[in-house]
Amino acid sequence: MRYHFIGIKGSGMASLAEIVADRGDEVTGSDIEKYIFTQKPLEERGIPITTFDEKNIKEGDTVIIGLAFDESNPEVKKALSTPGVKAYWYNDFLGELLTHYTSVSVAGTHGKTTTTGMLAHVLSHVSPTGFLIGDGHGEMPSGAENFILESCEFKRHFLAYHPDYAIITNIELDHVDYYHDIQDYCDAFQSFIQQVKKGIVYFGDDPYLPTFTYPIKAYSYGLSDNNDVRADHVDQRADGMAFDIFFQGKFFGHFDLPFVGYPLLYNSIGVIALGILFDVDAATLETALKTFPGVQRRFIIEENGENIYIDDYAHHPTAVRYMIEAARIKYPDKKVIAIFKPDRYSRIAYFVDDFASALDMADEAYVCDFPANAVREPGVTVTIDDLVSRSKKATLIQEDEAAAKSLALRGPAVYLFMSSKDIYKLKNKVKNFQYRL
Repeated sequence: MRYHFIGIKGSGMASLAEIVADRGDEVTGSDIEKYIFTQKPLEERGIPITTFDEKNIKEGDTVIIGLAFDESNPEVKKALSTPGVKAYWYNDFLGELLTHYTSVSVAGTHGKTTTTGMLAHVLSHVSPTGFLIGDGHGEMPSGAENFILESCEFKRHFLAYHPDYAIITNIELDHVDYYHDIQDYCDAFQSFIQQVKKGIVYFGDDPYLPTFTYPIKAYSYGLSDNNDVRADHVDQRADGMAFDIFFQGKFFGHFDLPFVGYPLLYNSIGVIALGILFDVDAATLETALKTFPGVQRRFIIEENGENIYIDDYAHHPTAVRYMIEAARIKYPDKKVIAIFKPDRYSRIAYFVDDFASALDMADEAYVCDFPANAVREPGVTVTIDDLVSRSKKATLIQEDEAAAKSLALRGPAVYLFMSSKDIYKLKNKVKNFQYRL
């Protein structure tokens, strides 16, 4: 059977195409010509990628449509109007796919991608495990029993999924171009929770998640005493962290892990909690966690002498704050320079003061303008100058060679590049300039 992916370079679409190819099916895809980092694993699998053309759609195809597209795209229009074509939207196809495995959805405002990758890595030490991560990576090994799925709440897309298990990492209002308020946002997660079939673990230190209704077995996790799975005696170091885990008041195991920062601490506890739900012993969990390599564009560290370059997907003020805190824990004696590029006008408009205060946690802060193709949502008037003016430290910069040279000369430092967009290109320019110094 041939599967054709419309918008195959999208992070979720690329991951899904890789999974379908790993099953042995024929896969093709189409997208814009611009090179996007997600296409590398597609090319490694020999998946052909073309530009959009209605001739790519053939009778008998199963077509998966990326959620960024509609019938203004010629391929989408033909796929939806051709009787011999079976067409699915991305999340609907994924919802059907996960019914063939023991499935675990990872949902929440922050930490989904890393937690999904971490959980997939850990469970692969127990039995064959497939995964779909929102960084453009997906795998489905032969004989896979488990399927770990990053599950995004945007426009309630995760309501297409009815997983066996779920991890809920946290709740903080996001996607303000769609959700009316925090209650609307929480309602979406409550609806999702109602669809989980067998068991849930959720972050019990969250202000909202403990108030939800859980109709099936549910374990809370975190640092506070009331959690079912609790980390105690936490020791955060520049080279890692250590803590003890207690399950329902009884000692479960000691963990010494090579991770830095509270986000990875919380992610680790959540994965351990899910492991407990799966009856995985503490020694297996610790051994697997120690070898977790991380995921694409999440606190990815490169070093050049005294200069450190960190690339991260942070695009919400809480994530920006967490990344700066983590950089200070890992490099306590170094200057931290934050460079941030926004993605959505509505997100900056809603959180402008929070973004400003988060950036001010760095020693120096620099802000790039919105991408040229960013869509200004109706009624949103915010500009990049509004963010810069509210920050005590932020300076507006371009993404050109002159800006790279100026940043390079600010070292030695920890350069923390943060955006869901392509800010890593500026990172590479700064890095290349410093290699020449």
